[in-house]
Amino acid sequence: MPPASTIRAERLVLIPATVEMLVHDRGDRRGIARLLDAVVPAAWPPPLLDEETISQFIRMMADGSDPNFCSWYWVRSDRAGEVRTLIGCGGIGSWSGTPDAVMIGYSVLDEFQNLGYATEAIRCIAREVFSWPGIRKIIATTYPDLKASIRVLEKVGFVPAGGKEQGEGMEEGTVVFITQPPPRQGPGNG
Repeated sequence: MPPASTIRAERLVLIPATVEMLVHDRGDRRGIARLLDAVVPAAWPPPLLDEETISQFIRMMADGSDPNFCSWYWVRSDRAGEVRTLIGCGGIGSWSGTPDAVMIGYSVLDEFQNLGYATEAIRCIAREVFSWPGIRKIIATTYPDLKASIRVLEKVGFVPAGGKEQGEGMEEGTVVFITQPPPRQGPGNG
């Protein structure tokens, strides 16, 4: 996997997490704000980004146990006087037993949900990940009652997984969605 790079979207800057950032994210609000050059809202962290998850991220980055692991902090861009603000995060990791697939996960602070930020970020992350050699699928799991999360996945081109994976997410009761890169345009393809 190539080293992750900063991704610029229309309204967001996706900044690759470093071990230093993750360490500061465990309670040093001023430190993470300084490293991201962004305001960190009082409500940080978003749902699903807990101490255990951050510790796992630090371990994976430090020991290199998952060559596909990468996480980005999502900073709302500074536009027309707006302050750069940390609003969410998301990343990818290897999907067990499938070398050409990665799993994606993401979380957004409540006050920034339903504003299109997750769709924008996941679309950019998918584009980036599909540029990496050998990655042909991105898999996401979510709970069927998380309608907003499902809408994000569908807008980006994810579809419910078929076959043996259908309905069998990482945690009991989750459903699986999958996307593949768009067909390459070339002679005879359009």
